[in-house]
Amino acid sequence: MKKLTAIVLALILTVSLFSFAAAEGKTSYKIGICNFVDDASLNQIIANLTAQLRAIEAEKGVTFDIREENCNIDFDLLNQIVANFIADDVDLMVGVATPVAMTMQGMTEENGIPVVFAAVSDPVGAGIVESLEAPGANITGTSDYLDTASVFNLIFAADPDADLIGLLYNSAEDASATPIAEAKKILDEKGVAYKEYGGSNVSEVMSAVEALISDGVDAVFTPTDNTIMTAELSIYEALAEAKIPHYTGADSFALNGAFLGYGVDYANLGRETGNMVAAILLDGADPATLPVMRFDNGTATVNTETCEAIGFNYDEIAAVFGPYCTTVQPIITADSFDDLNK
Repeated sequence: MKKLTAIVLALILTVSLFSFAAAEGKTSYKIGICNFVDDASLNQIIANLTAQLRAIEAEKGVTFDIREENCNIDFDLLNQIVANFIADDVDLMVGVATPVAMTMQGMTEENGIPVVFAAVSDPVGAGIVESLEAPGANITGTSDYLDTASVFNLIFAADPDADLIGLLYNSAEDASATPIAEAKKILDEKGVAYKEYGGSNVSEVMSAVEALISDGVDAVFTPTDNTIMTAELSIYEALAEAKIPHYTGADSFALNGAFLGYGVDYANLGRETGNMVAAILLDGADPATLPVMRFDNGTATVNTETCEAIGFNYDEIAAVFGPYCTTVQPIITADSFDDLNK
């Protein structure tokens, strides 16, 4: 029996060493990336993620076979995309936005394929990781957590007399749940009234904006909500004409016409997501113990065209916002960040 046990252990050791050696010599990796929807923020993440991976390829002498997909909020398609990644035996998946990360999490519990998420606002609250410091399973990533209180500091710095705030979001989006709850708490403590408005598609969001304009809200708050982001180009002119500033949770909203976007640098978030992918594939980092990355939320991006249409002077409003931000920066309206460089 002892001899048999020794033989078995020797075989296990041999197989383990062979697997380790094979992994050490590996130079080509399959990566499946799935985006949730076509919008400026998420597209910016993927562009910088893939650029970072290409830079790492050149530096390390490896090859990343990157397969990009976009489910465009179609959950049946999302499930099929992830199933295809599994069938294609990818080495790692990247899920951009909370619903994609959650789907990948559920579909890799058995096979253990590493998953790196990007732009998940509340990964603990969504049940994706056990904690930010120790995710606990085969998934980790980057978070675009929004400091809601800081956004409201800006709202009341610009208009101390604001007494009715519109909360515009899609109640089905997990990314909106925590910041909207925080917004209500802040407004309740201040004794400021608020009304909630929502929609699950562009048409419904446009109708919601008509309603909040009719109600005469003083300002509108939207967190990092992908549904409202997708609709922004269709609503910003109506809000500007009504002189209602739209305060949002990402600079891409301001790119698409919102008065202000406050939050993370999505280009940097994309690059750091790429670094996490490389750490797992090339350096053997364990997603279970690789901490989720969160970023400074100190940048306020003001759309100068919308600012003027509302009746604010950019230089004056930047000075008002200055004490509450690390940086205040201008932007003009465009469909994408690439368009600004044309």
